[in-house]
Amino acid sequence: MDDSFADLGVAPFFIERLAERAVVKPTTIQSIVMPRLIQGGNLIFSSATGTGKTFAYLIPLLQRLLETPHEDGGKPSPLMLICAPTYELCSQIKHELDFLLNPGDTRTAAGAAYGACGNGPLLAGLSLITSSLLIGSANMGRQIDALKKERPLVIVGNPGRLLQLERMGKLGLNRLRYLVLDEGDRLFQDDLLPETRELMEKLPEERFSTACSATMPAKARERLIPFMGREPSFTEADGLDILRKAIEHWAFFSEERRKIASLRSLIAALNPKKTLVFTGRGGGIGNIVSQLQYHHIAAAGISGGMDRKNRKKSLDDFRSGRVKVLVASDLASRGLDIAGIDLAAALDVPADREAYLHRAGRTGRAGKRGIMASIGDEEEMRRLALLEKKLGIVVYPKVLYRGKVIAADSQ
Repeated sequence: MDDSFADLGVAPFFIERLAERAVVKPTTIQSIVMPRLIQGGNLIFSSATGTGKTFAYLIPLLQRLLETPHEDGGKPSPLMLICAPTYELCSQIKHELDFLLNPGDTRTAAGAAYGACGNGPLLAGLSLITSSLLIGSANMGRQIDALKKERPLVIVGNPGRLLQLERMGKLGLNRLRYLVLDEGDRLFQDDLLPETRELMEKLPEERFSTACSATMPAKARERLIPFMGREPSFTEADGLDILRKAIEHWAFFSEERRKIASLRSLIAALNPKKTLVFTGRGGGIGNIVSQLQYHHIAAAGISGGMDRKNRKKSLDDFRSGRVKVLVASDLASRGLDIAGIDLAAALDVPADREAYLHRAGRTGRAGKRGIMASIGDEEEMRRLALLEKKLGIVVYPKVLYRGKVIAADSQ
């Protein structure tokens, strides 16, 4: 598509803010989603990781929020709720929200452009939109104090903590106008479904609802639709295009007992700046990290069983480059935006296409190329061959030979 952000109805101030990130042209999914949300209506959409889904919903809904009366009620009652399944994704969304809501000095180019187009009142309105991050494992007392003091219009949180605060009478949801379910398919999987359902039942029926994810299988849509309020429309951008063009898919055969050694050899051969390693066995992450560290590879781990502080430290160390390898459960494949991952490696092969898509989507982002390397035994290689057909990708069999990665048939 050849649309500009202005063609989509995006306000000049937000266009200037995006330009500060060198985002000057909308992605395909942004061209589809932004005008629909600016006009209003319920929407479910999917697009590959790294295609700008967060800005696709944040900017239109913030513009609508600026036009919504902000009456003050009794208990803190937000007008907009963004719900996501993990603490890390919630924090990431809040970071992007803070970026968009910071107008800076009205004498800057952004402020001048916004005001010059007759949007001065909206620019002033940005300073009135406060937001709060409500996630589990954080200090609840401080969150309650922030709700009382700031009376946020926008809340970002995970279902468990949001429900806790609502049950305690500290968070009112009766005035909610805009709901976003980020990684909506994950929120409606069996383990999170009870909490998500209970939260949805506490929301007013008259609201605008949006749900998105990198993948949105039919089963997830069926579970979502009854909680979206009015009948939503559905749209998707072909995320497989990125999977096929920006990412090279490799397969390494390895017996189970040799997998970590194969991973070490792969890292030594490629010397990537950042490597994200996936394993379906969350309990084995510590062992993998220990073995990598023993061989002088700077590594850290992240899993759902870790407390938030240690998870944050691992992510911060990986983002900053203090560690080169992050070993993760599939928790980390959900929505996290970590720049500069040149290699995604998996020590098992998932059974379903959605899990593979989320894993592979951690690399090959923002116009850069990446490698998705699967290390598996005979059964897992058969599973990968089935995924290859389902996804329409080409998986290249590779071997490690004399410190180099070569084609399996070139020895």
